[in-house]
Amino acid sequence: MINIGIIGYGYWGPNLVRNFAETPGATVAAVADLDPAKLALVRRRYPAVNATADFHDLLNDSSIDAIAVATPVSTHFELGMAALRAGKHLWLEKPMAETALQARKLLDEAERRQLTMIVDHTFIYTGAVRKMAEIIKSGELGRVYYYDSIRVNLGLFQRDVSVVSDLAVHDFSILEHLLGEHPSAVSASGTNHFPGSPENLAYITLFYDSGTIAHANVSWLAPVKVRQILVGGSKKMITYNDLEPSEKIKVYDKGVSFTDDPQQIQEMRVGYRTGDMWAPKIGVTEALSVEGEHFVDCIEHGKRPETDGHLGLRVVELIEAATSSMRGKGETVYTQRQGKPS
Repeated sequence: MINIGIIGYGYWGPNLVRNFAETPGATVAAVADLDPAKLALVRRRYPAVNATADFHDLLNDSSIDAIAVATPVSTHFELGMAALRAGKHLWLEKPMAETALQARKLLDEAERRQLTMIVDHTFIYTGAVRKMAEIIKSGELGRVYYYDSIRVNLGLFQRDVSVVSDLAVHDFSILEHLLGEHPSAVSASGTNHFPGSPENLAYITLFYDSGTIAHANVSWLAPVKVRQILVGGSKKMITYNDLEPSEKIKVYDKGVSFTDDPQQIQEMRVGYRTGDMWAPKIGVTEALSVEGEHFVDCIEHGKRPETDGHLGLRVVELIEAATSSMRGKGETVYTQRQGKPS
């Protein structure tokens, strides 16, 4: 049985406690939070769980095997490093750190101590994203031409991170999972409509050596909530609407073809193909439940998590690249690592 302590019972912490309480092979041993009202809520909902205002109580408890950190990004490095140095396996919310340097230090510490570290890029564990990856990797889509995402809503405005770290971070992790390729360059434009706060709207373009181009539109200023992704291939195309109660994924047998035949060029060089549309069956198990079981399995059997520190580091690097490009009014930023991720 893996005993888990959770630091932070704010926005995401309650979801972690609920899922780990139901995860086979795991139990929630303790929760730490600075807010007395939230600790009272923990005690009321989970009487057997130790609720404390001091996270050191979790680090010093030898019965706790793993720590989950669900606190603001600015605290991830300090709390994550403290957990690793205490010999605890680590679950970190996304993004894993404020800077790539911090992320790299956390990764090095976890590997040096041979501890499991997972970064909670939840979308990777959804049935919809897994189905998209399955379709793409099977070759059914053909060559991937583009990825186009709209991820907008009204709020929640963050004080310590921009809309890139809050929303585009999902697209960065999804793209790494779908393409198995790291972008070679990033260009982004964004703005802050309220002085003294991070960017609340951004348009990000990622360029890949394979020829794929990806675009993400993220905003906290939209009148409606939209979560849509289009993936276009040389053979077929996919639409993903996360807000659909059913049929989140649809595959279209549509595409274009080009010819160099001199006789056909005189008429029309581009041909269009329209076929059937179908909605594949996808898994409906809650993503956090899938991820929680995966975390426990990785700890027990020494496996490498799907969303490990290496993925977490690559995502933070993309956040930094996009932020740098925004501050440079859209100038192209070339990534340090290119091609296939390690």
